[in-house]
Amino acid sequence: MTDQPQAKIRVEHLSLYYGDFRAIADLSLTIYSREIFGLMGPSKSGKSTFLRVLNRMCDLIPGARVEGGAWLDDEDLLAPDYDLVRLRRRVGLVLSKPVPLPRSILENLTLAPRLAGKKDPGELAALAEASLKTAQLWEEVKDRLQDSALKLSGGQQQRLCLARTLAMEPEVILLDEPTSGLDPISTRKIEETLSQLKKHYTIILVSNNTKQIARATNRVGFLLMGSLVEVGDTQRVFTAPKDNRTDDYICGRFG
Repeated sequence: MTDQPQAKIRVEHLSLYYGDFRAIADLSLTIYSREIFGLMGPSKSGKSTFLRVLNRMCDLIPGARVEGGAWLDDEDLLAPDYDLVRLRRRVGLVLSKPVPLPRSILENLTLAPRLAGKKDPGELAALAEASLKTAQLWEEVKDRLQDSALKLSGGQQQRLCLARTLAMEPEVILLDEPTSGLDPISTRKIEETLSQLKKHYTIILVSNNTKQIARATNRVGFLLMGSLVEVGDTQRVFTAPKDNRTDDYICGRFG
């Protein structure tokens, strides 16, 4: 008898409105601990919006309104009094366009942990090294940690931003098109990193690249115009989708 997977994130009847426009429509979904969950769908289908709800970045958008429920473990992450600093330590977000700080590579990794209370230089250095190794960037930058992060290539900057998220020791990593605009070699390195990360983290990967979703994820959901059309094991969804719209999207008939 196999163990039942443990739910890490659970959303029920979740809707998000920008004014009168409903960007996410009555979404119910469970994401399990230590899996890579893929979210695919055409542009403006609500994928990135969903990540911003989980990270509470939607709170910063005037006119945005959330209905329904979302839980991280058993904590109501949409509660008005939920500690957002704590939430964003637990749930890290990596955007499609890397935005390194205009500081050294080392400072990019240690600034947030210092602000969170870590002061010991040795501990900070060890944390930076571990994060860079996990993001498969250490060997490329270990002799230039004092160089500006802006001198890194696009693929290196993206892995640095991933390492910066890892340095905060999150439980969940949200990835919004993390390989958008990257060359195939950089894309492969990111995907290899993800396969290692899922041993310790829960990952939600948003991508418009269906081949990447097929390669890199354990389960997948298909969003269309804010509604969840289908969800299931990645292999099953890609080989025997239950909804014709899923099949049409995977086969490139629209999107």
